[in-house]
Amino acid sequence: MSVSPELEGLRRIAPSRFLSFSFPNPFLGHASDPYGDGGDGGGDAGECLRIAVLDSPLPAPPIPRTAAMLVPAGRHRDWIFSTRAGHLHLLLSTQFSRLILVGPELSAPSPRVIPCAARPDPDPAHARLLPLLLALCPVALFRDNAVPDVPLLTFHDDILLLAPVKFITGTVVGEMVVEDVAIGSAPGPPELCRRLRFKRMPCLVQTQVRLCQLPAAAAAAASLSLLEALEGSDGMLQPEVGGSLVQPYLQAMVAGLAVIAPSIEESIQSGVRPRCLCAGVGGGSLPMSIRVGLQFNVLGVEADGVVLGVARNHFGLVEDEFLHVHVGDAIQMIEDFARRGEPDMNFSAVIVDLDSSDAMCGVSAPPLEMIHGSVLLAARTILNQHGVLILNVIPPPADGSFYTGLIDVLRQVFSELYEIDVALRKLAGDFLEHIRKI
Repeated sequence: MSVSPELEGLRRIAPSRFLSFSFPNPFLGHASDPYGDGGDGGGDAGECLRIAVLDSPLPAPPIPRTAAMLVPAGRHRDWIFSTRAGHLHLLLSTQFSRLILVGPELSAPSPRVIPCAARPDPDPAHARLLPLLLALCPVALFRDNAVPDVPLLTFHDDILLLAPVKFITGTVVGEMVVEDVAIGSAPGPPELCRRLRFKRMPCLVQTQVRLCQLPAAAAAAASLSLLEALEGSDGMLQPEVGGSLVQPYLQAMVAGLAVIAPSIEESIQSGVRPRCLCAGVGGGSLPMSIRVGLQFNVLGVEADGVVLGVARNHFGLVEDEFLHVHVGDAIQMIEDFARRGEPDMNFSAVIVDLDSSDAMCGVSAPPLEMIHGSVLLAARTILNQHGVLILNVIPPPADGSFYTGLIDVLRQVFSELYEIDVALRKLAGDFLEHIRKI
């Protein structure tokens, strides 16, 4: 039997190599079938499965470990599992050199509302997959005639139900999806939320807001299950406007304003609203929260006009005399404001929530252009005497040098630096307790 050159090449790790192909479904007619008619995915299995293999861009150790993951039932079209960018994020969140994704082919159907149930552990599907997984392992794993261990990883998130609402293509960000989700929040009841994701960064939720019931539909909605509520969400649910922020990283960014709290309070008491420049608008939850909750005068800058349309139509963004949004390059606008030096361009805060346009570069946020010394100097120039620059930083998961280098660059421009580790919020307390001077 002949083997294609691409499959033959899998005998060794090749950094960043990505390959996908169809393979006869080994689960058909078997009780362990994760995609059968009795599964949570609504019977989305076919005669063949899609197999996707990605090698890490990082240097491989002498014995490169391999792992596999079953795509959750019903989510095979989700960009987290169907794109190279999503696959890379999953791989870099592990300690493996190769990750194999196994799931239905992308042409297979999926339900309107997708139940997101966890797979059992240990997974009975592992045994049926093992011969294929071993065949896709690098030869270095078979030293001394040993049979390597190829673990079957499980994808975990807090989503109970997922319902895509609309797919849109932006002029700058490309494809994006608005989706309604039911999120587990034990010990309390699940929350219904709406979120926005971009295909280029599928694992990063750009915006997430709570959904609330329309007054006219409240009585009827009280008797509905979560599934029924999401199936009819267009007519019964609406985004909560100006409420508390849902995403922990946005809560942390707002908490960062505490370092200039005396200046903000003095400005408000004098009858002057503090001014904030939001570089990156997304669905608009951050500028709306700052404008409504903190009484700021907010200017938002978003690169893609289609994204602003999504924010207005699906996330409740409302502009008024104290909240203005513009389409443009936020970094270029910061530099233009600094160059012009106009008095009304002085801000109490510049909040940068921009992601990289290329997930394959390894840095999710901020874009590398933002951390050039000249851009940081321009940001400092448009801040008032007590102003603060707040950056959302998502460094490469396996490389601490980026964050260290960023701190060094920031020290050359700003006299004081603080950080909030969003992960610490999961431990205890408020983000204000975790502001640390560095």
